[in-house]
Amino acid sequence: MAIVAVSIAPTDVGTSLSKYVAAAERVLREDGRVRYRLDPMFTTLEGDVDVCFEVIRKMQEAVFAMGAKRVGTVIKIDDRRDKDAHMEDKIKSVEEKL
Repeated sequence: MAIVAVSIAPTDVGTSLSKYVAAAERVLREDGRVRYRLDPMFTTLEGDVDVCFEVIRKMQEAVFAMGAKRVGTVIKIDDRRDKDAHMEDKIKSVEEKL
């Protein structure tokens, strides 16, 4: 199970990006194969790493389909294989230590 942080943003459309983020989020909602959470700077995905890559590619294409000519994508992956890890578990682990 992988936890993947992804940020997808066109670089040639000005400074307001929310409609592009919404288009990428819509892909996640419609695909339905990964759990996800929208955060202020990234969207966090949880699922099979190969499926996450497939969905990220679809998210990029959704932004290009809106007219973007250049899209920057940042991906950070935590692919833990010794035990099941979930988004909430990572947060809970830190909060327990506060």
